[in-house]
Amino acid sequence: MLRLLVPSALKSARVVVPKAAPALLMGTPASSSSNDESNAKSAAAAPALRAAAPALDAFSSPSALVRHASGMPTTGPDFGKYKAKGETPESSRAYAYMMVGATGFVAATMAKTMVVDFVSTMSASADVLALSSVEVDVASIPEGKSVVVKWRGKPVFIKHRTKADIDREGALDTSTLRDPETDAIRHAPGRPEWLVLLAICTHLGCVPIAGQGDYNGYFCPCHGSHYDGSGRIRKGPAPRNLEIPEYTFVSDSVVKIG
Repeated sequence: MLRLLVPSALKSARVVVPKAAPALLMGTPASSSSNDESNAKSAAAAPALRAAAPALDAFSSPSALVRHASGMPTTGPDFGKYKAKGETPESSRAYAYMMVGATGFVAATMAKTMVVDFVSTMSASADVLALSSVEVDVASIPEGKSVVVKWRGKPVFIKHRTKADIDREGALDTSTLRDPETDAIRHAPGRPEWLVLLAICTHLGCVPIAGQGDYNGYFCPCHGSHYDGSGRIRKGPAPRNLEIPEYTFVSDSVVKIG
């Protein structure tokens, strides 16, 4: 059995409850004949209630009663001796704000460095940019011949076409082609004598042979694709014409590819 020890302060405090109090608490008004007597007794009990209030507040919870019965202190521990001299709540908050701000600044700086490094690795270097385009002097290419140059690691055909080549390819009915294109859109405006093509078969990426095949153009020996003198597919498994890289004439005899 748990014996609840009542503090001495409660023993010494006598509380006189007026007879009219239960009726008032229940909402039932007291009789008019006893109003004066009840008011007088309530006024007499007020000092006793005020005197007992501190003791009641001190033991208003079961845990407080248990601490008092066991001799335990009724207040929390004091950590004042662990605080730095002159430390105040305001100074503690200021220190916390400073640490949070410093940590955020360091994190932002590190994030910025990582982003800059990542973007710089994705940017093309100077030597890569230089290789992104190539200039070729075509003045030395004889009429009717082709040369192969390298651009971005890919072979490129440059052919100096004859008048017969130009007339033959221009007269072709494009409705018979697998990938219909006129010869006029396969060369630079006003320069029909020059044909610039990627030397990569559109079937499986082999390199065709210039000046071979059944149509006076290019032949891929891997699977037998035949292209004409404009680089258009005429026979074999290749689905499309030979691709045309981006190029311009920077002068009458210099072609810039890329």
